[in-house]
Amino acid sequence: MEQKTARLTVLIDPDKKKAFETLCSQQDVTPSQVVRRLIRDYLAAHGVDYKPDAAAPSPR
Repeated sequence: MEQKTARLTVLIDPDKKKAFETLCSQQDVTPSQVVRRLIRDYLAAHGVDYKPDAAAPSPR
């Protein structure tokens, strides 16, 4: 897991948020864990390498 963290604010409708939180709870994961995994997968799918301490991601 990354050592430093930054806040990412995402606006979604309340019903979708509740459904997401319910599903996460059923799967015994936190919403933050799921979002971090989605971001890692998205970066990998688009060939973006990143270093946790780097200022910005760089394309492969």
